[in-house]
Amino acid sequence: MDCPRSNSSTCSSGATVNLTCAEPLRLVGGASRCSGTVEVRVRGEWRRMGPSGVGDQQVAAAVCRDLDCGSAVYGEHRDGFPRIPVWEVRRDCVKTSPVRECVFGSRLSSSEGVGVVCSDSVRLVSGSGLCSGSVQIWDGSWTGVCDGDLDQRGAEVLCRELGCGAPSLLQGALSPLGQTFHCEGHESALMDCPRSNSRTCSSGATVNLTCSEPIRLVGGVSRCAGTAELRLRGEWRRMRPSGLWNHEATDAVCRDLDCGFAVYGKHSDNFPRIPVWWVVPDCVKKSPVRRCVYGTGRFSTPGGVDVLCSDFILNRPIISVSVSDGASELQPQGVRVQLGSKFRVKCSVEPQYPGGSFRLLSPAAPPAQNRTLPAVNHSAHFLFSDADHAHKGNYTCVYLLQVFNHNFSSQSHTLQLSVGESDSDLIIRVVVILLLKLLYILPMYYYYCKVRARGGAVERPQRRLRRVQT
Repeated sequence: MDCPRSNSSTCSSGATVNLTCAEPLRLVGGASRCSGTVEVRVRGEWRRMGPSGVGDQQVAAAVCRDLDCGSAVYGEHRDGFPRIPVWEVRRDCVKTSPVRECVFGSRLSSSEGVGVVCSDSVRLVSGSGLCSGSVQIWDGSWTGVCDGDLDQRGAEVLCRELGCGAPSLLQGALSPLGQTFHCEGHESALMDCPRSNSRTCSSGATVNLTCSEPIRLVGGVSRCAGTAELRLRGEWRRMRPSGLWNHEATDAVCRDLDCGFAVYGKHSDNFPRIPVWWVVPDCVKKSPVRRCVYGTGRFSTPGGVDVLCSDFILNRPIISVSVSDGASELQPQGVRVQLGSKFRVKCSVEPQYPGGSFRLLSPAAPPAQNRTLPAVNHSAHFLFSDADHAHKGNYTCVYLLQVFNHNFSSQSHTLQLSVGESDSDLIIRVVVILLLKLLYILPMYYYYCKVRARGGAVERPQRRLRRVQT
């Protein structure tokens, strides 16, 4: 109203001017307006934002949102600035309100600040977290990437640009002939890729992308078991809790890994002393782990977290029988081995995890005496000699593996083993029995014929005598 005015008029309904002002917020000292150290202007004065502590990632998300700079790639605590008064900001407030509205103090002097990097020209919106959503790019305004405009290599570039892991789901038709982005995969940003065929998408026709969270479990026997590591600013570091690590925090790690639910999680100080990413356990219960990092991670520590998730599974072992002497025969019910032969039961499993052992459940010994052998090259061999009828019955292999003092097992199908003689032995046995029976019957038959012949010779003279008398 200090400006000179002219042409005063009354506006009809709906004909008023709409205005959007930039938030009194900026990032200074970075490579672009979307990266640098956070400064806020309050009461006409620009000041550095004070140390955010546990809210680095939440503040980064709020700053990128207020600056319309896409998605937050990371936020970090920084030190070494001149010690001057800074603006203090409530961390919980910035989740839903502009940063300027969350300033609550101005007396604090500090040499610390908050550094933020935003994705600048690309973002994922309306997703379940930082690494999923509908793809939008900045082209003077935020516009959706059309279905079919992004292929797998473009998705990999985009996920990397956002500080996320590899793409795990790309919803939308992949049409190389009609795509807009022609990425080779090595680009640092999606907008660095050659573009063509730019078009406006109809409602609901945008690409939806899900990138994996930048978290992993290493040193274990599967991707769902091991020591937790997190990638921030392109660097993988061990994850170190800043407070009490509990089951809910472990469950959050398994959630971000898409590994089911938590089975075991424990913090220990038995790791090499190296720089780590400090994580707030209470934060990870409700937010992606990446959002819960605070500090620069410059301090070395031996701390870390071992995690075991429910999607850690064992392959089903395979059971088979072979005979070293004698013969065996496959039958619909199982295997038949020759009586008195030596046979071997093999338990094996497809290569999946190192180590473990096999236990053979068999009728040849009471359950307490069932033998257990270590897995060598993912298999074990159980030897039996002089097969007899005590060896017949059901055999089962059980694969055993211990992870973080937790025992896991997987059981094979049941193999039925019978013990008997070979076909040639049976034929010989039948022939011998028949010969013995024949040798037994022939004397009796000879004696019978002889007796009968003698009886007939006595009967004939008596008949002649009766005829003479008659």
